[in-house]
Amino acid sequence: MKKLEFCCIGHITLDIVVTPQDTVHMPGGTSYYVSNAIRHLDNPDYLLVTAVADSEMAVVDDLRAKGVQVTVFPSTCSVCFENIYEENQNHRKQKVLSKADPFTIEQLKDVDATIFHLGALLADDFSLDTVRYLSGKGLVSVDAQGYLREVRDTHVHAIDWKDKRKAMEYIHFLKANEHEMEVLTGYSDVRSAAKKLHEWGVKEVLLTLGSEGSALYDGKDFYRIPAYIPQQIVDATGCGDTYMAGYLYQRVKGSTMEQAGHFAAALSTLKIERFGPVQATNDEVEHCILATDKRIATW
Repeated sequence: MKKLEFCCIGHITLDIVVTPQDTVHMPGGTSYYVSNAIRHLDNPDYLLVTAVADSEMAVVDDLRAKGVQVTVFPSTCSVCFENIYEENQNHRKQKVLSKADPFTIEQLKDVDATIFHLGALLADDFSLDTVRYLSGKGLVSVDAQGYLREVRDTHVHAIDWKDKRKAMEYIHFLKANEHEMEVLTGYSDVRSAAKKLHEWGVKEVLLTLGSEGSALYDGKDFYRIPAYIPQQIVDATGCGDTYMAGYLYQRVKGSTMEQAGHFAAALSTLKIERFGPVQATNDEVEHCILATDKRIATW
């Protein structure tokens, strides 16, 4: 297989999203939200690698019909999440009703890319050996949230990342929200947490702070990225994944960290205004950046 620009590896899930206004059943997971975001942008050389049960193959077929290149492996079950949101959509309760099989090095031997984004949903989706292996082929991107979630009797429990110090030696891009950064580093202060994560080996630290925007750090400079205020808040599920899709898409195309951060933030705002994955084009994202009110972060 030729070398791709961007490869996302992760399970497609069955999501049950409960808000004060409605209950919706839909596909989800990092891989699903990233793939749908990417397909509406100026198309990079992109591949989704996923694993699902037969019951979710229709979702894979739909992505392929929409032009997404997908490699799919069989799994005993698909992942099923129940996300329950309060009026403040920065907060949610979560259950996992079924789990999928972890990814293996053997499955990924024929995949080559400039950037690998690992869409870990649960702590055991990717082993340390798999992260190390992929780092020898391209730049590894990780969202910390999956590594900080453990399932016990369907309930999701917050845990620390057992192999974090070893894993971060192989991770180029790491995203964490304000709660995850404190679990990982012990710091609630954005700058201190970012510096610690970089000290452990991460080259580009991305800290998302909900309505307070986001912070980027490369070991030298901090970039303060504002939150673009949505016209309405409909569904926050997948916002972090959408942020990473926008950021990595821009970085692989040669944008600076700061440019990529603004693009990612605006893309996330367009996502929160609708149920399901974002369907924004590059022009719509740029319009959001130029025309939308901003909330400047206070960190």
